Amino acid sequence: MDKKRVVVVGAGVSGLAVCKHLLERGCHPVVFEAGSVLGGVWARAPDCTLLQTPRPMYQYSDFPWPESVTEMFPDHRQVAAYLDAYARHFGVLGCVRFGHRVVGMEYDGVAEKAMAAWEEWAGNGQAFGSGDGEWRLSVADAEGRVEIHTADFVVLCIGRFSGVPNIPTFPAGKGPEAFDGQVIHSMEYAKMGTIKAKEMIKGKRVTVIGYLKSALDIASECAEVNGTAHPCTMVVRTKHWIIPDYFAWGVHISKLYLNRFSELLIHKPGEGFLLSLLATLLTPLRWAFSKFAESYYSIPMKKYDMVPDHSLFDALAACLIAITPKDHYKRLEEGSIVLKQSKTFSFCKDGVLVEGESSPIKSDIVIFGTGFKGDEKIKDIFTSEYFQSIAVGSTSTTVPLYRECIHPKIPQLAVIGYSESIANLYTSDIRAKWLAHFMDGGFRLPNITAMQKDVLEWEKYMKRYSGQYFRRSGIAILHTWYNDQLCCDMGCNPRRKKGFFKELFEVYGPGDYVDLCPKKE
Repeated sequence: MDKKRVVVVGAGVSGLAVCKHLLERGCHPVVFEAGSVLGGVWARAPDCTLLQTPRPMYQYSDFPWPESVTEMFPDHRQVAAYLDAYARHFGVLGCVRFGHRVVGMEYDGVAEKAMAAWEEWAGNGQAFGSGDGEWRLSVADAEGRVEIHTADFVVLCIGRFSGVPNIPTFPAGKGPEAFDGQVIHSMEYAKMGTIKAKEMIKGKRVTVIGYLKSALDIASECAEVNGTAHPCTMVVRTKHWIIPDYFAWGVHISKLYLNRFSELLIHKPGEGFLLSLLATLLTPLRWAFSKFAESYYSIPMKKYDMVPDHSLFDALAACLIAITPKDHYKRLEEGSIVLKQSKTFSFCKDGVLVEGESSPIKSDIVIFGTGFKGDEKIKDIFTSEYFQSIAVGSTSTTVPLYRECIHPKIPQLAVIGYSESIANLYTSDIRAKWLAHFMDGGFRLPNITAMQKDVLEWEKYMKRYSGQYFRRSGIAILHTWYNDQLCCDMGCNPRRKKGFFKELFEVYGPGDYVDLCPKKE
């Protein structure tokens, strides 16, 4: 691989892992990073943003956290420092070209009609195909100058929580244009930096739209700055499971949802008749686990009528839970944060109109904490209408990625970090090792038909358990089953623990894959 031209797009948690594993294989990729620092979403975040995953689960398998970090949920500065240390330790920094944004990509050398007729991925099932095709990337530097770069393989590590904000649509005259105040997205808020952001909200009436991670963090920051003098109003369109920690009645919920035993309670892609029968028979136990945890977490939620309509299990399947910022319920109690439930909302001159109230929520600033369109970011990077039409599927399908990494119809390209898991960094690390092994000739991909069949199996699973959120491609509650498939592809034993009971009831994490040594076919 040392002579192959490989480009990695993005220097966040996934891009760093991909670069590191490729360097170990003798490949020297170029990493294009649009920002001026590495770390992706961790490079800029509200001051109170903490890790949502327990620290031992959020680390690279071969790079533990420093002993100086003892918090179970480190803050965003500690995470950014950890990622920087990882990049420096493994020589990744030398590959990164900061301030370089990939603005377009096209595949050259093979006609689209010929590609569409291929039975094998890239023509032969191998990473670099037959050698007839290559990617041409248009890359803009910080001054806007565009250069063309060619690559034999491209890895998209552009994430799903940045870049393209998800902005609600409004009828004419009911959107932000009707409002006399300022309207921004959480992405813009984070880019300001803590000092400027706090200056902007100080003494202002702020309304935050949303009730997940970014919305909660921004509301918490507003409450800290303005207190009860200028309460922050949160417009909650969908109630979510916002929990203080991962313990319910003294039991860590990973014991209920995130081990091999819990996966026996779920219908899995490609499981076979016996496992399917077992999952059906054990469905009542899965329901009981969820009710047990919900009975604890819902206690503070009931006071504010914020118990979600969906189960905690459904939320975990879709990776739609969040840890409450410090003192969240205290701030609700004192009134520095005010909740307004409304499925719809619109703007007027003085602020935001919600259902059931004749007068608006008077506002100076409205901040959308409404998430991002990660799939649009993938789609828009291609210049070809053909690739744009197939890259992310349709609104009725999942994003069609084999092993959540490879599009069956797009050659010499991988996507790492799109689907969500128990801990995205940990999953990206294993995916990066899998991808580097594949690119180094460690194994061949199945034919396109077999890959598409597998994609449909996972789509069926996601639609069954994630409901309307199936396009988030969440694999959290099947992360071990998923990792097993990657291990088998690499010729490694997927059973990483010692002893039957540990294998069945302990949670798998980064430490179980420290000595994962892929083998060539």
